[in-house]
Amino acid sequence: MKKINKVVWGIVLTAAGVLFALNALDITDIDVFFDGWWTLFIIVPCTVGLFTEREKTGNIIGVLIGVFLLLCCRDILSFSMLWKLLFPTIIVVIGLKMIFTGLFRNKANEIIAKIKQNGGEAKSGCAVFSGCTLNYDGEAFEGAELTAVFGGVKCDLRNAVIEKDCAIQATAVFGSIDILVPEHVNVKVTSNSIFGGVSNKTAVRKDAPTVYVNGNCMFGGIEIK
Repeated sequence: MKKINKVVWGIVLTAAGVLFALNALDITDIDVFFDGWWTLFIIVPCTVGLFTEREKTGNIIGVLIGVFLLLCCRDILSFSMLWKLLFPTIIVVIGLKMIFTGLFRNKANEIIAKIKQNGGEAKSGCAVFSGCTLNYDGEAFEGAELTAVFGGVKCDLRNAVIEKDCAIQATAVFGSIDILVPEHVNVKVTSNSIFGGVSNKTAVRKDAPTVYVNGNCMFGGIEIK
């Protein structure tokens, strides 16, 4: 993912440099500093993020905000209209994401449901206006449900026994959840976030047990590392 990020940004910077050079040589006469040019500092990074980052909702919203601002600067839309359209548009984007997430298969939910159907119980950790630390050293781990509301949860799986696919349901509302995983596993994330997000800092590993994380954030954050 980091390599793709560098390649995309390399293409963007190369294109910008070539454009400046062509203008300097009078080969082209493209007005770089047009009305609203500064909105590109919002549009370009968010567009790059759509191709390089796993969580795309924030980038989609960023692109929409940048485009709306650009249209206002170009007198295609008025700034008064911007504020009328911006909030409904953000709500629609979040709503559509929740719909598609619900319609398509959620592996984390399936694994948790299967554990319960087989008579097992997913381990749980909950912090409400408090902190909670879960440590699974030497334990076989299959699944967990984590909730942080105005608090923090730390789930340490670095020394847990993970030999097959497992799942974590994580919900952070005005709180934070840290999930520490061992190096030999792969992590796949699905999320629904409103003014929050899930950060997955783990490396992609092939032919390894997968930890499926379903994250729901509202003014909160989930970090996997």
